[in-house]
Amino acid sequence: MMHKFHIPVLGLGFSIDTPLKVAKYGISSVVSIVDDELIERMRQYHSQQQGEPYVPIAKKSHDSRARRITCYLDTLARIVERDFEAMKQLPFKEGNDLCRYFELLPDNSQLKQGYELMMEYPDAERKTIFQNILRKRMELGAIDVNIMAKVDRMSPEKEAAFGSEENSDALTALRGFAKSRLSSSVVLSAGMNPRLYSYLEKFEDFFPDEDNVLKKKIILKVSDFRSAFIQAKFLAKKGLWVSEFRVESGLNCGGHAFATDGYLLGPILEEFKQMKTQMNTELLALYRTGLSEKGLNSDCSPQQKLSVQGGIGTAQENEFLLKNYQLDSTGWGSPFLLVPEATNVDEATLSKLAEADEHSFYLSNSSPLGVLFNNFKSAGIDAERLERIRKGRPGSPCTKKYLCSNTEFTAEPICTASRAYQNLKIKELKAQELSNEEFERQFDKITEKVCLCEGLCSSTYQKIGILKPKESKAVAICPGPNLAYFSRTYSLDEMVSHIYGRINLMEEVRRPNVLIKELDLYVKYLQEAVNLLVVDFNSKKQLQLNKFKTHLLEGIAYYRNLFGEFSDEVRSFKDQIHNPLTFAETTLLGLTI
Repeated sequence: MMHKFHIPVLGLGFSIDTPLKVAKYGISSVVSIVDDELIERMRQYHSQQQGEPYVPIAKKSHDSRARRITCYLDTLARIVERDFEAMKQLPFKEGNDLCRYFELLPDNSQLKQGYELMMEYPDAERKTIFQNILRKRMELGAIDVNIMAKVDRMSPEKEAAFGSEENSDALTALRGFAKSRLSSSVVLSAGMNPRLYSYLEKFEDFFPDEDNVLKKKIILKVSDFRSAFIQAKFLAKKGLWVSEFRVESGLNCGGHAFATDGYLLGPILEEFKQMKTQMNTELLALYRTGLSEKGLNSDCSPQQKLSVQGGIGTAQENEFLLKNYQLDSTGWGSPFLLVPEATNVDEATLSKLAEADEHSFYLSNSSPLGVLFNNFKSAGIDAERLERIRKGRPGSPCTKKYLCSNTEFTAEPICTASRAYQNLKIKELKAQELSNEEFERQFDKITEKVCLCEGLCSSTYQKIGILKPKESKAVAICPGPNLAYFSRTYSLDEMVSHIYGRINLMEEVRRPNVLIKELDLYVKYLQEAVNLLVVDFNSKKQLQLNKFKTHLLEGIAYYRNLFGEFSDEVRSFKDQIHNPLTFAETTLLGLTI
């Protein structure tokens, strides 16, 4: 692994072709494989850009969704590998891509140190030998893929080649990845899906080959230790190994926010650190038994990594997390939305993001999945939503149908952001003869949902110039609140140098520590939940919120003890922690549930 950070999945389209831009520099990134329409259009675009033939895969053709995904991933791999090999043939000349590869590496990288030593050599045979050694040690960044496990609509297609159970969106996406030429990982997020997890057994690339190598690996994106362990054991019993646990902050992240029961990031990572050896031993025993039952070699002991992502903003925070919790890497997502070289954000949205402040980002109920969703106030999708309401036509046309899950009014699932659902729900609301105030409250709750299938792709289509004439320009974008502290667009070199502490992009910025920011978000989340409880009391919810409060107070005690151990050398780091902890604790103790 060349770098100590990765770029997580960013919506549907924002990181859809990020590997083409960063993988040749050894930087790993994650591609969403939810939307095969987007994927097919991106394959067409990049094939044409590369001068390669493009043969379309029609939506109604045999196993089209899986085949589209396979072909696109193969296209990414082919282009990246070709660019990488071409880059390796370049001379070591300052300013070109070959030198850039080494200069982007962390300063403590042996490969970078070797490069710097080589550059000081006089031109001679020894220098050429040294250069060839460096070239051989270069590695590509991984082209990983993300599947939201619970986004698993049953496909309407009825194909004889696959049973109905294998025709769901998540399973076909996995099949598309499994059949690709990639040697990388699938990131499984948004909870456990036993059907999907069991389907992994169908593909030999997830099992060790004769050299005990896993061609395709499994990464679990998780929010706590307990759920991670349960999921990993389920897989291990089937002879499937979790190669990495990717811990994400419950609220201080981009995209969908899965709030924990008040468990904070620090205590969660501490539990992983303390339980790592015990967990690995137990999983390895289950894994070897699972392999043995399949008649496979069970002597292997594959590596298991731990990483974290969500709200990291400075090199100091990055280094602290890596060292204190013995992590293998960190994830930097939202900041890369301001790096046009790496991600797809249209000019208008990019300009608004660069000017945004803390008040520009908020948690909303706009996702049709019924899960909290990080939102950006200046995003065009909300303006489109309000305009449709003003015209008396709330809801979206719903053309892609990836998030169809509601059967309240129809036999076939429909999306809660769709015009069909919202019209039916508003009709029901009108029949209830509610007060004006209550009607408006319920109406706003219904119409808050927006079409993410279209909104999370629009920015990409606009940036690369493939938006169709009648397609909406309304952009949905879901950065984490940490983006508020980045104030302009950046080059790839600037952002990477910031991560590694070579420069500081926040030198003049007042910003809370990553752990304190998450605590603040959780306290506000609890306060809002308590306010809702007053309006609609529920004794079960009351008990849950009291446990939530207790876990937050325990987290504060943990942080106070953790940072109390630090020496005066990091007092500036401590000063960011002490007063905010006391304020949060006082707020919680004064909160009656």
